[in-house]
Amino acid sequence: MTQQEFDLPEDPTLERVIEALLFVADRPITSAEMRTATAAADAEIERALRSLTAAYRNRGIRILVHGDSYQMCSAPEASRYCRNLLGLDSTPRLTRASLESLAIIAYNQPTTKAQIDHIRGVNSESSLALLIGRGLVVSVGRGSQIGRPMLYATTARFLAYFGIESLDDLPEADLPEPGGGRPGWTS
Repeated sequence: MTQQEFDLPEDPTLERVIEALLFVADRPITSAEMRTATAAADAEIERALRSLTAAYRNRGIRILVHGDSYQMCSAPEASRYCRNLLGLDSTPRLTRASLESLAIIAYNQPTTKAQIDHIRGVNSESSLALLIGRGLVVSVGRGSQIGRPMLYATTARFLAYFGIESLDDLPEADLPEPGGGRPGWTS
């Protein structure tokens, strides 16, 4: 059988190739990995990614952007049906403490546990452990402060969990600066 018998295009567009790469990847992939796989220029890859992201915006599949990594996932509004199909139990909701810690990390990343504790005013060890265990937060290195504390940031799973495509889509928030106290408060 020849290629023409299957009516396949001889040379798929870069957009189709990147779509296939995102589909088969079992983890977020970077534009550098896409460049290696396709030998395309960065500008071409970015154009294809923007086009795909826009095309999937109102579909059952979304393309998440986390830093320089991209991942295809199901739309959050379809999660209940996906869990039903796969026979998965609903994940218990996050606690208020873990949501507070997650918000601090999302808006101030990378950040340290000490900064989270300072803003919340309580020890955040258990909520941070829960967020790491759920794959919503990950250690991304060490700070330059004395003791070189661990730095934490959100993951692509965080984006999928909240149904947002990029950290740029986070709503505006009036959060305290790490180490700076609460906005509008005077000592």
